[in-house]
Amino acid sequence: MLKVVVIGPESTGKSTLSEQLAAHYQTIWVPEYARQYLEELPRSYEQHDLLTIAEGQLALEDKLATQANGLLICDTDLHVIKVWSEHKYGTCDPRILEHMAARHYDLYLLTYIDIPWEEDPQREYPAPRMREYFYNIYRNLIAGSGVPWVEIKGGFEERRALAITAVDKLLETRNS
Repeated sequence: MLKVVVIGPESTGKSTLSEQLAAHYQTIWVPEYARQYLEELPRSYEQHDLLTIAEGQLALEDKLATQANGLLICDTDLHVIKVWSEHKYGTCDPRILEHMAARHYDLYLLTYIDIPWEEDPQREYPAPRMREYFYNIYRNLIAGSGVPWVEIKGGFEERRALAITAVDKLLETRNS
């Protein structure tokens, strides 16, 4: 099973791109579990919720992987939870880090901050400076992960084309 993660700051088109890639490759994509969890949470989230979100994300990924055609598109991974936890609370639950170390992904698609911010009650940092701050953190994390990655930027069609080219290259590498 090849796993591609679409990662990046808030409001950079990750879900849209994940859905487009899944449609293009006629496979399954894993939505961001945190969205569903936070929509159903009757209070503001707290640090302990992040472990629940992380484990929910992994369970959803495992469940949907059984329906994929050998390629699974993931709209986020636990790097995002690590970044949020460290930014908001100054630390990350070691169990989240253990889960991260146990997972393998084959390609990261890092979405850039060059599309307009869209307001959403779950989004917290619309300021351009903060979007850039988070982009740089994600870039540094995935650049140090040892997993191939591609920056995805431009308009929606350009982003889609860049992502398809990157996934096609991954599939060619696997098949050669």
